[in-house]
Amino acid sequence: EFNGCLRCSPKLFILLERNDIRQIGICLPSCPLGYFGLRNTDMNKCIKCKIENCESCFSRNFCTKCKEGLYLHKGRCYVTCPEGYSAANGTMECSSPAQCEMSEWGPWGPCSKKRKLCGFKKGNEDRTRRILQAPSGDVSLCPATTEVRRCTVQKNQCPEGKKKKKEEQGKQDNANGNRNQKDTKDAKSGTKKRKSKQRGAAVPATSASPAQ
Repeated sequence: EFNGCLRCSPKLFILLERNDIRQIGICLPSCPLGYFGLRNTDMNKCIKCKIENCESCFSRNFCTKCKEGLYLHKGRCYVTCPEGYSAANGTMECSSPAQCEMSEWGPWGPCSKKRKLCGFKKGNEDRTRRILQAPSGDVSLCPATTEVRRCTVQKNQCPEGKKKKKEEQGKQDNANGNRNQKDTKDAKSGTKKRKSKQRGAAVPATSASPAQ
């Protein structure tokens, strides 16, 4: 059953309110909260928003203002902003991380491992960029400023390792040299002893002269 207005003047919107089994037509200069105005050559109508907790909408499925205490994000209403978003400039509208203004990436740094640049084959290299502007000044909403990737280099021994190895080799060479000198000295000493012994054995024994 239908009661009230059936048609409104061209400048007004007709709002149909349901009362039990009856619909009541009301002519209004603008649509109330929770409705949006749809102008038509035949008749201007107030159509209810289908978005839950929406106070005003642009179309049935796109909210422009949520009820008090709720946040607006992409035409819908939320208790809190979705992950990665926050209320912009104290409003109840969620802003996107895309609003962060970032600098260009810097060059990749040297390949390193545990802060060393040598003595390994596989390590990591990184590059950085800066946050030029963050929404509401909150840098936590912006993308990462550091990027890391694996890298491979030709294995190169560290200079201190080379020096240590050279010192150890030098000590070994000195030890070998000293050992060789000792062996040579011992050999010469043995030769002299043998020659002296041989000379002593070759001298004939002399007999004492008889007494007269």
